[in-house]
Amino acid sequence: MQQPTSTRRKASAGFSLVEILVALVILGFGLLGFALLQTMTLRFTQSANQRTQATNLAYDLLDQMRANRFQSAWYTSAGFDAGTVSDCGAPPTGTVTVPLNISRWQCQVVRTLGDGASARVSVVDDEVTVAVAWNDERWKGDEAISETDLRNAFSLRTRL
Repeated sequence: MQQPTSTRRKASAGFSLVEILVALVILGFGLLGFALLQTMTLRFTQSANQRTQATNLAYDLLDQMRANRFQSAWYTSAGFDAGTVSDCGAPPTGTVTVPLNISRWQCQVVRTLGDGASARVSVVDDEVTVAVAWNDERWKGDEAISETDLRNAFSLRTRL
């Protein structure tokens, strides 16, 4: 006995258009999730890079102070507020004084961490604290976030 023709066709028809559309929707959501993951990874990597740069800049100033221990109190003038450092020309050459070193360091901080960067330097007895702060604009979306919420800071304390 043979089966009717309509039953044979239905069993061997393959995928329906609805199944393919559902698979494409699932694949689309997976690709959107992957794109969001890549975006967040890029933000975290760039923020970690800025923190590394701030660490290196703080250690750079401390190394300058260690090399010139007897005049380390002069380096307290290296601190500055956001937006106050400008006119960063070429780095000094030849005989470099403490004020020129401080100016070079301030320019490096602003060039590396942006115009919103600031620094504080204090010397109490032989203990030195260098604090560097900057804005991390990568985390600012369309919503209104105050500038203080975007501040990141790195502080380093050591004894000379």
